[in-house]
Amino acid sequence: MSSSTGCLGDILVLSASRWPDNTALVFPDQRLTYAELLQGARQRAAALGASGVRPGQHVGILMPNSADFLFWMFGCALHGSVAVLINARYKSRELAFVVEHADLCCLVTRHDADGHYDYPALLAQTFPDLPTRQPGAGPSGAPGMRQVIVCGSGPQPGGPWYIQDTQLLEESRHYDDVSGPANADAPCLMLYTSGTTSHPKGCLLSHTMLSAKTAAIVERLAFRQDDCQWNPLPLFHLASLLPMLASFATGGRYVGDSHFEAGRAWDQILEQQATILYPAFPTIMSELVTHPRFSSLDTRQIRLINNVAPPERLRENMQLLPHSVHISAYGLTEASGISCYSHLDDSAETRSDRIGRPLADTQLRITDPQSGHSCQPGEAGEIQLSGGSVFAGYYKAEQTNSEVFTADGWLRTGDIGSLDEAGRLAYHGRLKDTLKVGGENVAALEIESLLSTHPAVKMVQVVGVPDSRLEEVVAAFVELNPDSDCTVSTLVNYCRERVASFKVPRHLRFVTDWPMSATKVQKFRLREQLLAELEVSEPTAPLADTLRPRRR
Repeated sequence: MSSSTGCLGDILVLSASRWPDNTALVFPDQRLTYAELLQGARQRAAALGASGVRPGQHVGILMPNSADFLFWMFGCALHGSVAVLINARYKSRELAFVVEHADLCCLVTRHDADGHYDYPALLAQTFPDLPTRQPGAGPSGAPGMRQVIVCGSGPQPGGPWYIQDTQLLEESRHYDDVSGPANADAPCLMLYTSGTTSHPKGCLLSHTMLSAKTAAIVERLAFRQDDCQWNPLPLFHLASLLPMLASFATGGRYVGDSHFEAGRAWDQILEQQATILYPAFPTIMSELVTHPRFSSLDTRQIRLINNVAPPERLRENMQLLPHSVHISAYGLTEASGISCYSHLDDSAETRSDRIGRPLADTQLRITDPQSGHSCQPGEAGEIQLSGGSVFAGYYKAEQTNSEVFTADGWLRTGDIGSLDEAGRLAYHGRLKDTLKVGGENVAALEIESLLSTHPAVKMVQVVGVPDSRLEEVVAAFVELNPDSDCTVSTLVNYCRERVASFKVPRHLRFVTDWPMSATKVQKFRLREQLLAELEVSEPTAPLADTLRPRRR
């Protein structure tokens, strides 16, 4: 078995040769060295080859975080097939679309008797004729898919279409005809964007893109062999995979779990003496720092924390965990996940307000979204990306691809940002998150940041809803901290005292849970709920067709 230089599998091969006995991966009740992780990946690569999967074909992975997920992902990388990482929270309609759209030749899933999800049941609901199909004949809606490989301890699903991974591994243990990917520029992973307004879109990333991104992260964040990274994010998300690869590339330890619960997470962090925390998203960081045990914990071993939040909340997190360096990140799947990180030697104030310069594999510019002209330092505009980290276009989406790239080949992110004189990025929100209230532009992020400063507020999301007089008005959804005594009028008055009247929320609702995609709140669902409650119809034309980002 061989692998082309610069391929994803090389990261694991090199680490296993340099640090074979170092612990690479820790999950509850699972602990693997680099040598064991590589051995498991090579067994899966052989199993794929023996079962007739060819390099370049697409293999779906649908399962919660586990060692099996990484065995099969790295197995695909060593074999030369493309691992399609499927959102483990998908429902039947979403799964049916991705399986068909991604042209899967087979699917690897997991079934545990005590698992949080029953994936065989989900597959049976999605493809009702699956149990009756013979191997090699795809179900209705996915004619190219030949079989489902099942991991885990749960009962084996019925029907000849399913095969237990242990059986497949045993049958292929002498198979050694695995040549690997054709070259480092060949596709390696396919991930689907969250699809908050339409069907999810497939992003193909090459071995070179992932290897270069890993090296850039290691350099920016100074990963080292004695680091232990705790990361609760799903492995089908690049915010989990890329930092994990950085840990693997430096011989460090990666600690994960199948699901997030704050008390359980703190047990892991302290038991494993984690030096890097990667909560990344406000929902997770908020759960950690509001946990009843938090104030009594000794967290001095944590040297680095990555969390993305408004500046006011970042400063608050810095005060709560003062011994750690707090950083932030900006990125998107279409640009290999992460485009900018904070600089460790920047001041805390700089790190709270600005993300940092682009990574070594990324070019970034800010342009006026209407004229296309370059913006000056401090002037807000659309963030556009170029360079080797940017994908070539969405899978099977020619029309969309013609819209997402500029005439000179830059990726239009739809995000608003500005650069300072030193080239550090500040993120100001989404173009579509900019509301137009009575002719005045209002950034949702501005109101979210303001409400986040109220001591009763745990988390907030802002959307725009149609208004007959002002065209659009601000609506805020707020989750309160535990045991907080706060009213709608208190928060509205809090805003009224601090911002112009047109920015004050006209609607404010308290919530206790959020509609989520993989890791992000689905704002469109919050908006739909409020429109239904208010019995308001959508306008006939988009409200944000001609938005100009605010200057700062």
